[in-house]
Amino acid sequence: MAAETIANDEAFSEQTLQAVDSAEHEPQLDDQQESTDTDRALASATEEINLGDDKQEQDHGAVAAAVAAAVASATALKPRPLPLQLNNAKMDEEERNTADVDLPAPGPIPPSKNMAEYMTPPTPGVAPLSDPNYRRQLEEEEQQGSRSNTFTPANIDLKQVKANLLGPREQEAADEAMTQGIGALFNNKFSQAKAIFESHAHEDPLHSLGMGAMAFLKAITSANPMDAEVAIATLTETYQFAQAQIEAAQAKKPLKDTVSHMFSNLMGTNTTGLPTNTKPLSQEQLKQEPKFMANGALRAHVIKAECGLLMSMVHLQHETVLGYLKMGLNLRRAYSSYSLVWQEYKRMGQDFHKYIDQDTVSAIQFGIGSVHLLLSSLPPKILKIVSAFGWNADKHLGFALLKLCLEGRRIRAPLASMMLLSYYVILTSHAPLILNRELMQPAVECLLDAQKTYPSSAFFLYFAGRVSRLTRSLELSTQSFNYTKDVSQGEWAEDSMGLLANYEIAFNAAMDLNWEEAANGLAALIPSHTKPAFIKYFYGACMEMMGNRSEAILAFAEAPKLISGNGSQVEQFIVSRVNFFERSGYQDLDLVLPALEILLLWNSLANMSDEALEACLVKIDETLEKIYAREKQEYEIRMLQIAPSVAPPDYYDQRSTLLLIKASILNSLSRGREAIPHLNWILDSRIRIVHTKWLVPFAYWESGVTCWCMEDHSRARSLWQSALSFSGYPLEYRLAIRLNLAITHANDLGVTPVEAPKPEKGISTNGRKRLSLASRMSPPNSPVMSNGNHHSPRVESPTSTTPST
Repeated sequence: MAAETIANDEAFSEQTLQAVDSAEHEPQLDDQQESTDTDRALASATEEINLGDDKQEQDHGAVAAAVAAAVASATALKPRPLPLQLNNAKMDEEERNTADVDLPAPGPIPPSKNMAEYMTPPTPGVAPLSDPNYRRQLEEEEQQGSRSNTFTPANIDLKQVKANLLGPREQEAADEAMTQGIGALFNNKFSQAKAIFESHAHEDPLHSLGMGAMAFLKAITSANPMDAEVAIATLTETYQFAQAQIEAAQAKKPLKDTVSHMFSNLMGTNTTGLPTNTKPLSQEQLKQEPKFMANGALRAHVIKAECGLLMSMVHLQHETVLGYLKMGLNLRRAYSSYSLVWQEYKRMGQDFHKYIDQDTVSAIQFGIGSVHLLLSSLPPKILKIVSAFGWNADKHLGFALLKLCLEGRRIRAPLASMMLLSYYVILTSHAPLILNRELMQPAVECLLDAQKTYPSSAFFLYFAGRVSRLTRSLELSTQSFNYTKDVSQGEWAEDSMGLLANYEIAFNAAMDLNWEEAANGLAALIPSHTKPAFIKYFYGACMEMMGNRSEAILAFAEAPKLISGNGSQVEQFIVSRVNFFERSGYQDLDLVLPALEILLLWNSLANMSDEALEACLVKIDETLEKIYAREKQEYEIRMLQIAPSVAPPDYYDQRSTLLLIKASILNSLSRGREAIPHLNWILDSRIRIVHTKWLVPFAYWESGVTCWCMEDHSRARSLWQSALSFSGYPLEYRLAIRLNLAITHANDLGVTPVEAPKPEKGISTNGRKRLSLASRMSPPNSPVMSNGNHHSPRVESPTSTTPST
């Protein structure tokens, strides 16, 4: 097991021994959380999270006070149990007395309830200074640094690159400038950070990697193809720089170790992809001054691997087959270098500090942990493309290594925080009703820990907004996004983080059913957003909800024209919906709710307030009544005329879409039993749903959510497995991620799918060579020819004996 690999690894012995006392005082987590294996693998939890200097304690008290105030305002509307993160933050009695709210005793959370109802949102972060000179000060600091928003190639002469001969302690002293650059980057001094990285990018690959990391962050946050190209070019140059330094030091992996590692992977005996035949040197061998690979060469290998890792994540964002292929190639190259350094690291044993600098150790933990966490979250359709690794990803190993990197507080620590928060937030957003219970608590803890060091970082303020949204606190979420926008100064940040914050604010407004504010925010984004087609379509959907039909039609008609090339899966969804509206000349817009469709497909309904969801139910029922009235009117024509020119009413697509939205809302309100008849109607009518191809697989997904919330886990897993059989519909990749996460979570809990009944065998000849004439001439529905009835899969209540209707 990967967890045992780390626990038994002598390289971690010192950290393990130091953590025994503090680990005994750590609060116990819920049995259902995935922390058992991770904690066993980690075995190095320290008290640094709860301790620190006086200033950090004061900041933590302010954070707890802000959270307590949020609890007080929330309980005015709806009582909530004891905030989970305040327990783990060890809020003292004085803070409890100042909270001014009655906190009931903690207890088990009902499995049928929405986890978000039992989570107190985190603090929105530290507000920017109210001083009017604050913005001017930030702008002046930006002007003092590098004002360029572009990343130009350094044009390094690779033939002149020399080996790095610095020892571990000398390297740590030389990397102080890099530490300052990372601090400036995560304290919103972006141009200053860029200037620090540029000053040494020609002579040090780590500083060049700092430039690549900035380009990577811009590409990820802006989703701009041009930014992605710049990031790939910058990281490729750093990759070649590190490779030249490796060749100058002549530090390559021995052929024997390469072959041994390859065979252990192919034979399936290696479960982590890391070298397993390397043992730490004995004390006698260490006394003989053994020869290890030079620290500079190990450092270059890690930098080279990190470039491959970041490039793979940029390619993953493209959501294309070519992008997945490139992602796999870069991950394999990265892991090859990581495994080499890991092998040397293990040979060093407990004396590794003598031979390798701390930042390189931190980089090993960050890189290997990120690879395992990334691969464990991908659906099987993508893993088939990158399956040449020969081993399975271990997310518990990923968690353990990233937490070790985080606790080291070295250069990669904030990047490890972002990786963990991305995993928690993005995965929970894909399946909130399934994963909220397990992932929200560690997400809040990780965020609070990051905000201790970087309380006003634009990156962590953004994650604070996402986490607050998952706890159904849209007001706090919007406040965090506003803070993100306020501190994102300069060309680099305003073009990425600023636009991203504005988009999230508009989405929050839509989730709060404030359609006018959402439409105004989206309209401001259209000229500068990298995906204008979706923004324009969403804007039209908001205008339709406001009753401005003419503006909505103009927006819908213009949205497909903003798509370049084949378009992403989201853009293909837009084209399909606009084509569906145009079939009736936009006359059937009264029978659809396009804005609620977006909230459904983006998994936002589970994060809305109960009041907003109840209002949506009323709107859906009104729209269903319009469909019924339209059908009644068209049937009356057929009662008066023979063979009328008007076609029979066909509103299966419209009614099924509304019923699916209604079922999702009922699941979010913990009223899943009421969703059963609506979901069964969709599944029974799936053959007649012709124009909305994504609807049936999403109905299977929602049916699985209903069964899961009713604790019929085996049935839920079977329904999710059925959804995987569909292909060729818009948003297929988005649903594939959900299904993979849900099925993997079910597997982790030991849930087995309900086996479908096997079809009965054909008619027996009873040992004769030919079938009797009587059997062959029996009617199809006779007992002899009956092979069982084949009904569509239905959703049933676990307590009922007959299917619901």
